[in-house]
Amino acid sequence: MAGRFLSLFKPVARGIPEIKAPERRVRFNEKLFWTALILIIYLIMAEIQLYGIEITAMGELAALRIIFASSRGTLMELGIGPIVTAGIILQLLVGSAMIDCDMSRPEDRSLFTTASKVFSIFLTGVQASAYIIGGMYGALPGTTAIIVFLQLLAAGIIVILMDELVQKGWGFGSGISLFIMAGVAQGIFWQCFSPAPAVGELGRSYGFFVALAQVLSSGEPLTLLLLREPNPSMLGFIVTIATFLIIIYMEGVRVELPLSYAGYRGFRSRYPIKLLYVSNLPVIFASALFANVYFFSQLFWSWSGQPPPGRNFWLDLLGQFRFTEGGGLEPVGGLVCYVISPRSFTGVMQDPLRAFGYLGILVAFCVVFSLTWLEVGGLGPSTVAKQLVGAGMQIPGYRRSGKAVESILKRYIPAVTVLGGVIVGLIAGVSDFFGVFGSGMGILLSVGIVYQYYQILMRERVAETYPAFRRIFGD
Repeated sequence: MAGRFLSLFKPVARGIPEIKAPERRVRFNEKLFWTALILIIYLIMAEIQLYGIEITAMGELAALRIIFASSRGTLMELGIGPIVTAGIILQLLVGSAMIDCDMSRPEDRSLFTTASKVFSIFLTGVQASAYIIGGMYGALPGTTAIIVFLQLLAAGIIVILMDELVQKGWGFGSGISLFIMAGVAQGIFWQCFSPAPAVGELGRSYGFFVALAQVLSSGEPLTLLLLREPNPSMLGFIVTIATFLIIIYMEGVRVELPLSYAGYRGFRSRYPIKLLYVSNLPVIFASALFANVYFFSQLFWSWSGQPPPGRNFWLDLLGQFRFTEGGGLEPVGGLVCYVISPRSFTGVMQDPLRAFGYLGILVAFCVVFSLTWLEVGGLGPSTVAKQLVGAGMQIPGYRRSGKAVESILKRYIPAVTVLGGVIVGLIAGVSDFFGVFGSGMGILLSVGIVYQYYQILMRERVAETYPAFRRIFGD
């Protein structure tokens, strides 16, 4: 039975908007259509400006906005932030046994889904209210503030339903992954090909290739593009390509344990333990944590009357801000400075303490979240051992028992998890120091998502062409 907490959501389950799961098998082309349609709707929403406000610069939060598929001053202002935050909190509560929920039971799984949706809508309302009250859009009249709030709430609910439509089987993968990939791809595209300075989006210059064409046509030296910070630079372009290649290589690094099937002699298989064992989830968790630290510190600073440094000890400890020429905010002190990457090589040289402080915090949280997700996500040695033994598999030379398999897995999984957390943290952090396009976290997430979509599409195509394979895939 579900715990008391999830049982509270039974009365509201019928009143929450829901996308029904398909009662038939959705064909490949139909899934492709719905996935493309959802992507188009997201891109349109990311271009429609909120009624009643003016778009200002995104400031230091620009890189995190790309990851959370957020677009400043548009219907996608909140992006997938509320959904990700709600999911992380509930998953951690379930994984730590603070909430009694058996995901193998349809009733508990349904209540968990309802709780996630309700919590996401609640966080959408809270964050929208905080944006307005905290002065994110300046001083708004009462009527305008209500209109802006309703726009953000309605857009947030639409995003939740689009994600649910894709996840329920009408599309491929999940809406969250689709929106993250689209946001990162859009950010990289504009940093490469922007024909004009974008207002508050990606700096105050043309895209890299447009600037390159201007330099070549004028006969000026290419060294002008090497460190044209904070704008897209030649160094950033080179590091972007290098980061893509490194991540693609890391995705293929793995340790393979030999397995045999107890029911058939001579049958051999291998169980792969990837170097990035928990995938990119630690980066998503760290991004959500850093974004919330930035958001709430800015909110408390605004609510306290935007005092200068030295007036309020707790604000000095949490975060102090100042307004930039473009109308945005940038941190000037406190913890918030160490959860935002310098995003340029010059910035690292000017304040190396902040840069390495950020890198250390990022790597530490990636490791912590990696180890936490082992049990929360059912990826720990004991869980995997039970699954392998339950499937009739064993490690050659060892008895067919859960303890024997678990003892072998314990030699690899914890070590690989820690090493993977360190690697993803270093890649995400160090690449940002050189001005990588789309942010290091964004590239890390997008490569993993593209790889997952490749696997999903290949699996769907094979199942569509050869229906007999559906049993193997569990469809």
